[in-house]
Amino acid sequence: MSTVRAYVALGANIGAPVQHLRAAVVDLAALPGTRVVARSSLYRSAPVGLVDQPDFINAVVAIDTPLAALPLLHALLAIEARHGRVRSVPNAPRTLDLDLLMHGDTIMAGAELTLPHPRMHERAFVLLPLLEIAPDVQLPGLGAARSFLPAVAGQAIERSEPM
Repeated sequence: MSTVRAYVALGANIGAPVQHLRAAVVDLAALPGTRVVARSSLYRSAPVGLVDQPDFINAVVAIDTPLAALPLLHALLAIEARHGRVRSVPNAPRTLDLDLLMHGDTIMAGAELTLPHPRMHERAFVLLPLLEIAPDVQLPGLGAARSFLPAVAGQAIERSEPM
């Protein structure tokens, strides 16, 4: 069975964020034919957009999966729902947020999914954990992920503990 390397960002800031992220990694590994190949440390970061809420706990995992991009996105949304994710207003507090960052070298812009994730290179809470597990990763159509670090240097983020 042919697989593709995909990267998924995980975030949570209500309930038991660390437990939700760790359980989500188990859920990702349970997807058909999917294997978790790397997981970053956990990082604490300030909320973006709606700032009057608790800090987020974030991480990034690399998976090898036979799932195409849209079926993988649908699986991520189902995992979020099982963890009590409620979509109210943009950037609202959440029990679990799973963002498909990259799916191989796929570049696409659709109604449901844009790849690579359109804001990933603007967010320290994505770039730092991504570069921890894939220091030489290239963002399809954008170049080396590490080249975006200077632009996010002022964003508050701190590595907290292993996943």
